[in-house]
Amino acid sequence: MVLRLRGEGHGWKGRFRGCGYRWTLSRKAIIDVLSSTKDHMSAEEIYNSVQKNYPSIGLATVYRTLELLVEMRVVMRLDFGDKRARYELAETFSSKDHHHHLVCNRCGKIIEYTEFIEDEVELLEKTEKGLSMKYHFKIDNHMIQFYGLCKACQ
Repeated sequence: MVLRLRGEGHGWKGRFRGCGYRWTLSRKAIIDVLSSTKDHMSAEEIYNSVQKNYPSIGLATVYRTLELLVEMRVVMRLDFGDKRARYELAETFSSKDHHHHLVCNRCGKIIEYTEFIEDEVELLEKTEKGLSMKYHFKIDNHMIQFYGLCKACQ
């Protein structure tokens, strides 16, 4: 079976080889799963999805591959307070625009939002600029999560 990735235009094979890694079936399969969903999947959920087409890929391989993908900044590890790491393809490798998360403390629902109001954009730009100057730190990305109760749980 030939795996066709939505993200092959990103030059995955070259990116891996450029970092000294091989472009393996397990890496292809995990990136394919993450590029085909909007969900924030746990390692176990990714494993279950990969198993449908590639039963020879084990859970330990999924964990090791996710660690490598996070290290390479291809995948982002997210913590929504439910004691399970969740993963999503990094924005630079997906079609998603920059987004933040709203996390319901009761049901665990995660809402991605991208409709930033002008005041929010100005505040973030000012905050990034101030932190960069104060700590002599070049910021290239940020992640913001808000916790509360969704409409159904209120």
